[in-house]
Amino acid sequence: MSTPSSLSLSLPFAMAKYASSLRWLLQSLIFTILSTVRAQLPGTWELLVPNAGVASMHTAVTRFNTVVLLDRTNIGPSRKMLTKGHCRIDSNDVVLKKDCFAHSVVLDLQTNQIRPLMILTDTWCSSGQFLPDGTLVQTGGDLDGFKKIRKFEPCEPGEFCDWVELKDVELANGRWYATNQILPDGRVIIVGGRGTNTVEYYPPRKNKNGAIELKFLADVEDNQMDNLYPYVHLLPNGHLFIFANNKAVMYDHEGNRVIRDYPALSGGPRNYPSAGSSVMLALEGDFSTAVIVICGGAQYGAFIERSTDTPAHGSCGRIVATDPKPGWEMEDMPYGRIMGDMVMLPTGDTLIINGAQAGTQGFEMASNPCLYPVLYRPDQPVGLRFMTLNPGTVPRMYHSTANLLPDGRVLIAGSNPHYFYKFGAEFPTELRLETFSPEYLSPDRANVRPVIEGIPETVRYGEAFDVFVSVSLTVVGIIEVNFGNAPFATHSFSQGQRLVKLNVTPSVPDSGRYRIKCKAPPNGAVAPPGYYMVFAVNQGVPSVARWVHLVA
Repeated sequence: MSTPSSLSLSLPFAMAKYASSLRWLLQSLIFTILSTVRAQLPGTWELLVPNAGVASMHTAVTRFNTVVLLDRTNIGPSRKMLTKGHCRIDSNDVVLKKDCFAHSVVLDLQTNQIRPLMILTDTWCSSGQFLPDGTLVQTGGDLDGFKKIRKFEPCEPGEFCDWVELKDVELANGRWYATNQILPDGRVIIVGGRGTNTVEYYPPRKNKNGAIELKFLADVEDNQMDNLYPYVHLLPNGHLFIFANNKAVMYDHEGNRVIRDYPALSGGPRNYPSAGSSVMLALEGDFSTAVIVICGGAQYGAFIERSTDTPAHGSCGRIVATDPKPGWEMEDMPYGRIMGDMVMLPTGDTLIINGAQAGTQGFEMASNPCLYPVLYRPDQPVGLRFMTLNPGTVPRMYHSTANLLPDGRVLIAGSNPHYFYKFGAEFPTELRLETFSPEYLSPDRANVRPVIEGIPETVRYGEAFDVFVSVSLTVVGIIEVNFGNAPFATHSFSQGQRLVKLNVTPSVPDSGRYRIKCKAPPNGAVAPPGYYMVFAVNQGVPSVARWVHLVA
């Protein structure tokens, strides 16, 4: 017979055991629900490289189907050694005076092999852009990298190429948190930076050497510096759309004058450190209309207060930048998001991926990772443009990147919200590389996926040319031919990102293939000179891209 004391002891134990069982059942139910949700939502994830050796703060895809990943140099040991005998000697480095670790690597997309690259000066929060010949020019950074210009001339995976730090030229102003954009003539404009409210050019323009003041950047600066990493888009009229904080201008870079002030965008600051993102939608038709979309961001004050739990904004603004009387059209994403990357897909849709739902940019200043990607479908009406996609499992917080690959997948890299590499934290330094495959790559669409069988390696502006494709099923409707460039992705913005939909004729059968007559972009304002991934898109499904050199 149980005594009162034994009952009093067994009852809490039984309740605790019941609570534990209930907790296990609830966890199992939640896991089952999440697994079911994941199975039903579009898109698939793949672990590409378990350890890239570096946490990529800056990422760019080259015309040789390799990917350059770049961190900063004064971060201490990475997890990738430089080639034996190659070490960076820096007496001013407070962590490693002799640094034999790689802080940049190149990924071969065919083999997924990683090769170390050697960078000498600090690239922390720097900027970059591809030149017309396919060379990646990379500018600025912190400390000894503040005024540096570097080049990476990519090569075939079996060949050797590495970073070169230019000694005969440097930036007129030091640049930290600046933005680069290639121009119609193939030069690169470098805009802004911390405490640097100017623009300059590489290569320098004749009779215009040095930096030129852009007062707009100073006017929009606030006490938490929300004018950093400005969003810069080259409009098809040759002018620049420059957005910083919550305002934008149309800037005539030839005459160095602001020719239009746009209405302010509601919802607070959107640039670093408030961490929104931006894209220019695909140019098409007569190429005269440019539409800009800006999404997400932190609430003003979150950076100053170092608040990690202040909810992020979920609003997006969309504006026709070339309209005579432009205004912002507002809509909301399914999730509030900071530090999200906006990637232009070959179809013209935009993938929004990475980031967090609370906090701000900065070291250890965000929480609640946003694991769900979102697809933005610009041709749908307001309220129906966003589609939630299959969630990932790896938090991609501060200093993460996303880049479109030639096969249509999106490479996800980086995430290091700590000053040094830190692997035991809630959101650790992330060395894994993943890919996200949009729904257009699902197996049930393989029979409508085109294969480019023939395309010129080089085309000139306005040139008529033919593209030959093969498709398993009979073609119904127009096969698009779309030019997408390779931007420089860093800090939630892909510098120079661009998609141009060519004017094409309906495909016609030709010796077991289909012939598509195309016309190249008309000029450098529509598509600056350089190398482009060219996709054939059939019923919303893109081919593997072929690289084409667009020249004057």
